[in-house]
Amino acid sequence: MIRAAPEAVVIGASAGALEALSAILPALPAEFKLPIIVVVHIPPDKSSVLAELFDAKCALKVVEAEDKEPLMAGTVYFAPPDYHLLIEADKSLALSSDEAVLFSRPSIDVLFEAAADAYGAALVGIILTGANQDGAAGLKAIADAGGVTLVQNPHESFQDAMPQAAIDAVPDALMLSLSSITSFLQKV
Repeated sequence: MIRAAPEAVVIGASAGALEALSAILPALPAEFKLPIIVVVHIPPDKSSVLAELFDAKCALKVVEAEDKEPLMAGTVYFAPPDYHLLIEADKSLALSSDEAVLFSRPSIDVLFEAAADAYGAALVGIILTGANQDGAAGLKAIADAGGVTLVQNPHESFQDAMPQAAIDAVPDALMLSLSSITSFLQKV
């Protein structure tokens, strides 16, 4: 089966996200050609410094996502606290304050399902460390659309519940170490 060339990457993470993302995002070169859209579970009453933190240590541009913003190659977008982040059919971002999913807003499932609709087989979905099941249904939506699915090895993650739930939902997902996920992305 010939896969579509990847056009975007979505990443979901929760407990242990900072360390996991720190192993991946700073290792990507400035000429990385795809937009990367990231949901990290952040308490709704906290402001997020993730975009600022990663912008300082990445070759890629890193921003907090804004409503109606068009996705740009070589940019990392973090979901803002207390908003679901979606991708529209025209490849722009949308923010939503709909109900929390699995106690989370932003929800990984919401982003991944919207991204699967927008990109189909041209999407790479990655589930990293986390302590709940958010992302499993979304990763299945990506797999069902023909996209590439990667999961951090649960035995190497800070919290294994989220990667294990993703593997249970998508048994064919590639289960990789953080360094192997980074190597995979460096080659897309």
